[in-house]
Amino acid sequence: MPHLPRAILFDLDDTLIRAYAQPEEAWTRLLHVFSAHLDAHDPAALERIRVAIMEEARAFWSDRAEAARWRLDIPGARRLSVRRGLEKLGRRDEALADRIADAFTELRRSEYRLYPDAHATVDALRDRGVRLALVTNGAGETQRAKIERFDLAHRFHHIQIEGEFGQGKPELAVYRHALERLGCDACDAWMVGDNYEWEVEAPQKLGVCGIWYDPFDAGIPAHATAQPARVIRRLGELLE
Repeated sequence: MPHLPRAILFDLDDTLIRAYAQPEEAWTRLLHVFSAHLDAHDPAALERIRVAIMEEARAFWSDRAEAARWRLDIPGARRLSVRRGLEKLGRRDEALADRIADAFTELRRSEYRLYPDAHATVDALRDRGVRLALVTNGAGETQRAKIERFDLAHRFHHIQIEGEFGQGKPELAVYRHALERLGCDACDAWMVGDNYEWEVEAPQKLGVCGIWYDPFDAGIPAHATAQPARVIRRLGELLE
């Protein structure tokens, strides 16, 4: 049996549930639906639109202050990215851009999936006496809906959502508060998640063991400023 910590903090999106991973494939599928509206009748034209939208999204989310504000309104942020992407290609049509963005939001929501070993892993950890927190960024209503949909609430001793707490990862106060609610010191806790900055680099500044969840084998980012204590590709590896 592995040595387990006193407490584990889990991320939600793309850690316990698959929510936003691999956007390239999802955008390709969605834009095919709008090909006639976009006058894009061949794969190359659709690819140019996808690249423009995703470049604008990356630029948008790379601004930390803007990202912190818009994480509480992902559909609204997506509308802005699509508008800017189409404008970049010389097409200013906010109504069409918003329809595309909203359709993408609904596509992603319909395709949320619980990772196969999420419930079993969390339940096994709790049964072994590990204190558990769910620490997620995003709006309260949006994240609570996911938590209810995937039957997660009763599995955690503490649930902390950015929109309800008032701060989000990677602010250090987020991890401190969760640890305080679990009654655990940083040195005896793990943070598990897919975002390298939020689940490895930031918590390790406090002495929390950062475990990076990398289900698609992306590899440690080239810009990483810290090494994870461990890399896992399945949640069940926490018990191995």
